Amino acid sequence: MLLIDLVSVSQSVSSTRSRSKKIELLADTLRRLVPVEAPVAVSYLTGKPRQGRLGAGWATVYGMECAPAAEPGLEILEVDSVLEGLSITSGAGSKQRREELLCGLLARATKAEQDFLRGLILRNLRQGALEGVMADAVAAAVGVGPDRVRRAAMLQGDLVAVASRALAEGPDSLGLSRINLFTPVQPMLAKTATSAGEAVTALGEALVERKLDGARIQVHREGDRVAVFTRNLRDVTEGLPEVVATVLGFPANALILDGEVLLIGPTGSPQQFQDSMSSFGSDQSEGGVALSSFFFDCLHLDGSDLIDAPLRERRLALASAVPTASLVESLTTDDPTLAERFFDDAVAAGFEGVVVKDPRQPYEAGRRGSGWLKVKPTHTLDLVILAAEWGSGRRQGWLSNLHLGASDGRGGYVMLGKTFKGLTDQMLEWQTARFLAIEDHREGHVVHLKPEVVYEIAFDGLQRSTRYPEGVALRFARVKRLRDDKSAEEADTIDTVLGFLTK
Repeated sequence: MLLIDLVSVSQSVSSTRSRSKKIELLADTLRRLVPVEAPVAVSYLTGKPRQGRLGAGWATVYGMECAPAAEPGLEILEVDSVLEGLSITSGAGSKQRREELLCGLLARATKAEQDFLRGLILRNLRQGALEGVMADAVAAAVGVGPDRVRRAAMLQGDLVAVASRALAEGPDSLGLSRINLFTPVQPMLAKTATSAGEAVTALGEALVERKLDGARIQVHREGDRVAVFTRNLRDVTEGLPEVVATVLGFPANALILDGEVLLIGPTGSPQQFQDSMSSFGSDQSEGGVALSSFFFDCLHLDGSDLIDAPLRERRLALASAVPTASLVESLTTDDPTLAERFFDDAVAAGFEGVVVKDPRQPYEAGRRGSGWLKVKPTHTLDLVILAAEWGSGRRQGWLSNLHLGASDGRGGYVMLGKTFKGLTDQMLEWQTARFLAIEDHREGHVVHLKPEVVYEIAFDGLQRSTRYPEGVALRFARVKRLRDDKSAEEADTIDTVLGFLTK
C-alpha cells in the first residue's frame, strides 16, 4: 500500500466527528492491506511508529528543508524500513546519519506525506484514530463484534499485534482471550468526578479508596517467578527488587495484582510524586531508598481468572492473598457524608484524593470505565500567556500549546509549564487571531506574546522541575476559562504559586 493511502484516510478521519464514519473509513483501508503491511499501517493510523521512539526530536524533524516530491510513490514498507534505520542508528556520527535517512525519506514524499511523517515521527498526529476506534475498525474489517477485538487487545496488551494477526489470519486468531501469566493486561482507568459524595450518590453503595500518587504497577507471580510491569506494560522487574521480595512473601502461588509503588516518608505519609519517581529502580544496597507497594485489585488467583468477576469478588480474593499492610486503605459506604469525610482525611494525610468504585463492576481493562470515579482537589491560578506554539494534526493552523507564566512581582513573568488541554475549537480560533495581534517575536514554531492575555488555569499540584526558573511546574494543567476581566498585572504571583507547595 502507498503511504498516500494512509495519509488520505488519516486526513478524512481527522476531519470527521462521527465515530461510526471514522470506523468505516479505517476498516475500508484495513481490508486492502496485505498481511505484512498490517502492523505498519495499524501503528501509523494510531499515531505511532512501529519502532516506538526514533531518537529524532523537533529540531531535527522540522529543522531540515527537503523539497517535496511532485507525485506520491512511497510504499509504507519502504517508510517502515527507513524508520527502522532511524531507530537502530547510534554511536559516533549517528546524528548525521539520522538526518541523511530522514531527508532522503522526506525528499521522496509529497507535501501532505511530509506533514504526516513529521507528525508520526514526533508522535503528534492527533488524527482521531485512537486505539478504541482502531479496535472497532479491525473488528469491522474482519467481520466480528468489537468486544472480541477489544478483549483480545486488553488481555494481550498489544492492539497492533492483535490487529495484525486478525487481519492476516482471520477472526479465529482472536481465540478465547484468557489471561496469560506474565503477559501484562491493559490497566483499567478511572473517569473524573466532582466530589466523593456525588460519586457515591451516583453509584449507590461504593468502595471509597485512597488514591496514591505513585507509579501504577501490575505484578504477576507464579511460584518463585515474579514480574513487575508499568502502566504502559513495560517490564521493570529488575528495577524493583523490593516489590519482588514483598510479593514473594504473599500466601499464593499464582496471582496478578494491580497496585501502586511509591515512597513513604518516616511519618507514614506519601512523598511527592517526583520523589517516588526519583527512587524508582534505585538500588537499596547502594544507598537507594526502598519503595513501598500497595495493591487494590486482583485479576488472577491460583488458577482462577477474576477479570470478569465483580469488584466485590476480586476484593475478597485480594484480601485472601495480600496482607493488610500491603492493601490500599478503603471504606465501603452508601453515605455521601462519610465518603466526603474519607476524602478530606485522605487529602489531609498527603494522599492525592480518592477513587470511588462500583463493587458490582468487572475489571474493564484498557478502558476508562464508569465503575471507577477519581476525585482530586483542584486548584486554579490566573496566569499570563507568554507564548503559544503552532498546532499540528487536527489543530493545524491554530496557535495551541500555551506557555503559562506567573507574575514575579517586579514587572516580569516566570514560566510554569505548558498546556493545550481544555481548549475548544472556538477558543483556538479566537486565541489564534488574538495572539497574532499581540505577537512580540517568533522562535521556530513558537510565537512569543506581549503579556496581555490572562487565563484561569486548573491544575492538580506542583512538581519540581529543572526546566523552569523557579524549579517548579504545574501538574496536569488545563485551561478553565479566559479572564478578560483581569490584566496581566493582576495575574497571580510566583509567591502565590509556591504557596501551594505547603498545602
